[in-house]
Amino acid sequence: MMQIKNDSFFSTMILTELEDIVGRDNMHLASAEKLSHAVDYYWGPRVWVDRGKIPEQPDVVVYPQDTRQVSEIVKVAAQHRIPVTPWGGGAGSQGGALPVHGGILVDMKKMCKVTEVNAVAYTATAEAGIIHQDFEWALNEQGFSTMHFPASIGCSTLGGFLAHRGTGVLSTKYGKIEDLVINLEVVLPNGDIINTLPVPRNASGPDLNQVFAGSEGTLGIITKATVKIFDEPQCRKYWAYLFGNMHDALEAGRKIMTRRLQPCVIRLYDEAETVHQIHRVLGIEKYGAYLVFGFDGYEDIVDFQLRHARDICEETAIEDLGSECGQKWWDSRYKFFYPPYIMDLPEAFGTMDTVATYDKVEEIYVGMKAAAEQFPGTKFIAHFSHWYEWGCMMYDRFIVDPAYVPEDPAEAMAMYNKIWYTCIRVAMEKGGVLNEHHGVGLKMGYLMREQYGSAFQVIQKLKDALDPHRIMNPDKMGL
Repeated sequence: MMQIKNDSFFSTMILTELEDIVGRDNMHLASAEKLSHAVDYYWGPRVWVDRGKIPEQPDVVVYPQDTRQVSEIVKVAAQHRIPVTPWGGGAGSQGGALPVHGGILVDMKKMCKVTEVNAVAYTATAEAGIIHQDFEWALNEQGFSTMHFPASIGCSTLGGFLAHRGTGVLSTKYGKIEDLVINLEVVLPNGDIINTLPVPRNASGPDLNQVFAGSEGTLGIITKATVKIFDEPQCRKYWAYLFGNMHDALEAGRKIMTRRLQPCVIRLYDEAETVHQIHRVLGIEKYGAYLVFGFDGYEDIVDFQLRHARDICEETAIEDLGSECGQKWWDSRYKFFYPPYIMDLPEAFGTMDTVATYDKVEEIYVGMKAAAEQFPGTKFIAHFSHWYEWGCMMYDRFIVDPAYVPEDPAEAMAMYNKIWYTCIRVAMEKGGVLNEHHGVGLKMGYLMREQYGSAFQVIQKLKDALDPHRIMNPDKMGL
């Protein structure tokens, strides 16, 4: 792959071509612009910069304003074999948007228009660079909602969520982002613009929506998406309980789901995270496993569902915390993920979310906790935040005391990666997967072949066919 070098005659010609496509004001070579696009929320590049090191940077940052410009940029890159890295909000935690081979970084945020709201089909179409909170507010003005409320709603884009199969607080009822997709517009690695079929449910071959959702920019750049939208519910009610152990709490959540009560949210905090986060964020001083759930829709139906969910919990819960504690959690749901409550440097920390069927998830929790806490100065906390009829997701974190984090960034990264590989292998060995909704990115690409085995050749051959010169977001997802 070619890099765009400063003061090179040929590189100057390429930069001229890019400027002709996007205009001078939308092409940036300044060092500050490059550095700001070389660090996301992944701990690795953050500690690298914190310790005085300069991470790999793009050669040029461009801001396309429409799909045609994205197509032309990719055609230039394909012709000259230049790496292309798509960039959404830069809030990813897996290094999925890091320009590790330099080249052209395509920042999508100027492609931020809502192009259609269809009140009959209950769909909305928007460009992929829109910050999701802006998308949500635009729909709220017309009485609709995406019901996609991730913690990063204010700093991540629609395209970023699609690229990593992101999820929101209400996924238990409304689904993850890939469940909300109707169709996509995508620029392929050769610059061609394609559209997936107008509806997602059909027997007209493989579902291309699901090929590009989760592909993390390695197969093309998502430029536009049509997604489902919903009416704002008549009411939304919450309740909380305290359990004496994780087994009883997990069983209560499982029964609520398998009896098809359709909660909009269930969130279960283990004993460590109840102390670490529930105490600090909500000011509720309880010791045990904290379970909160909610229902939304017509009030009479919500009351019926809530009553049956409460009956399930009261079989084994040690304390009924009531609706006030449930509502307090909802009102504070984003605070958990931002200062002063979220972990930060100089700690080492990581979120190793996985998902498994109900018969395996408790064993995975116990195994990963033991694996993480064998490392000196490391504690493990977890909550279970996205639930399905067949299983649930564990949002687990390791946190390393700064006193145990090496000062040398290379040594710190080696320690960090060892914790990741050890714990994630436990999840995979016991029936979990690499990740549930943050993606694979650069961080865990090394383990993709280990997870898939011989099935990885399907993904690899798809990459080889669409991107034979490996220009699209290279070295992400193990590709």
